[in-house]
Amino acid sequence: MTDQTTPKDRVVIFDTTLRDGEQSPGATMTHAEKLEIAELLDDMGVDIIEAGFPIASEGDFRAVSEIAQRSKQAVICGLARAQLPDIDRCWEAVKHAERPRIHTFIGTSPLHRAIPNLTQDEMAERIEQTVTHARNLCDNVQWSPMDATRTEWDYLRRVVEIAIKAGATTINIPDTVGYTAPRESADLIRRLIAEVPGADEVIFATHCHNDLGMATANALAAVEGGARQIECTINGLGERAGNTALEEVVMALRTRNDIMPYETRIDTRKIMHISRRVATVSGFPVQFNKAIVGKNAFAHESGIHQDGMLKNAETFEIMRPEDVGLSATSLVMGKHSGRAALRAKLKELGVDVGDNQLKDIFVRFKELADRKKEVYDEDILALVTATTEGSDRLQLVNLSVTCGTGGPAEAALEMEIDGREASATCQGDGPVDATFKAVRALHPNEAKLQLYQVHAVTEGTDAQATVSVRLEESGMIATGQSADTDTVVASARAYINALNRLLVRRDKTGKDTKEISYKDVS
Repeated sequence: MTDQTTPKDRVVIFDTTLRDGEQSPGATMTHAEKLEIAELLDDMGVDIIEAGFPIASEGDFRAVSEIAQRSKQAVICGLARAQLPDIDRCWEAVKHAERPRIHTFIGTSPLHRAIPNLTQDEMAERIEQTVTHARNLCDNVQWSPMDATRTEWDYLRRVVEIAIKAGATTINIPDTVGYTAPRESADLIRRLIAEVPGADEVIFATHCHNDLGMATANALAAVEGGARQIECTINGLGERAGNTALEEVVMALRTRNDIMPYETRIDTRKIMHISRRVATVSGFPVQFNKAIVGKNAFAHESGIHQDGMLKNAETFEIMRPEDVGLSATSLVMGKHSGRAALRAKLKELGVDVGDNQLKDIFVRFKELADRKKEVYDEDILALVTATTEGSDRLQLVNLSVTCGTGGPAEAALEMEIDGREASATCQGDGPVDATFKAVRALHPNEAKLQLYQVHAVTEGTDAQATVSVRLEESGMIATGQSADTDTVVASARAYINALNRLLVRRDKTGKDTKEISYKDVS
């Protein structure tokens, strides 16, 4: 299905949201969240899921191992440095998959060779040893020369040849620091395929970072040069400025199939749902003008644009909202809508839920519908993605806030903590500050607020506010998100959700945090 049997007119999608994406500071996911995202990726048709970095922590190992056992369609891949213990640990995690893959890497540029202080010959010897070892364990081996785009051409050519001879079936060429440009990206792949012995027997892949805003362009250029695997993440999540965004390359290939006649297995109708879900569990909201999945991607304000859209949608939209999981027209949902209508709407949006989950969403939908004149598709997706994951030791019971020009804001808060109700009233510099102080009064903690972000899901004064909160405590980072028409209530719930996640990680004595700092193939 992939690797050497991949047709030349097909592009393999390699998603690394659970590895490179999760490495974004503050984006660490819980075990349950990783399993959920992996299942969504598998269902969407992703060919290869890089599920994590097994030697990084016991938590990563468990997640990769369980994802490998649960996968239905995708190849499950784990990452390993060019060290035998890394590779052995990676194999232990992925071997349960129906189609496992080991991905091993080493930095080959002069800057990266200096880190382990290896000469070119010493590094070449290590590459041969480690790729051979990986191939003896698994017949599906990917090798990456980290910082390939800043590696001397003669040396890059040499080590790629060594990796192929040692048994690598996929050669990934990472633009680790987002340094290259599209023409260079295409030429590099083209030259490697033309000049390296054995190159016609393997799949070439591209892994592009977005430091100069060219990740998607560089990835598509690499495909033009002969690459048949694109490494990407949902929403472009990843180190620094992020990675190639899955939704961008897939929709670009589909929309411009006339000049890029390459197919993928991705069910694009599921894109919007998984985008929102990843935004929730990672705590990284999608920017409004983000290509494909941003709130404004299918929005039009200009009179000229609106007039054109009314006459023919193709005048200003190169794809249909339905193509990525949104409705072409917004079916009005309100307080008179029933459970069957809600289930139909969710299905239309690409969201499949069980009876119990539907019951929970329906209760929150009715609460929202009582407060809003119209409930939009985006509102419903926000209800789906606003569920608290993991521990619920801390729960919001009631919140009343008094604020205005006459004095400090005051928050009267009732919470349930480990099944026991407690209340506190605190003053603060504004309603949110007063509310957060009340939470800390009831649940003392040393967590520092790193991020507080609010954006409206839809338009109007009755719009739902989606609030993201990121907390740091003793080196552990957790995020929480919640949506509500009351911004202060959403803020309280997001803050409490983040605290619940910190409690989970504290209970696990930090085992789910990364235990090594030199970690990545970007």
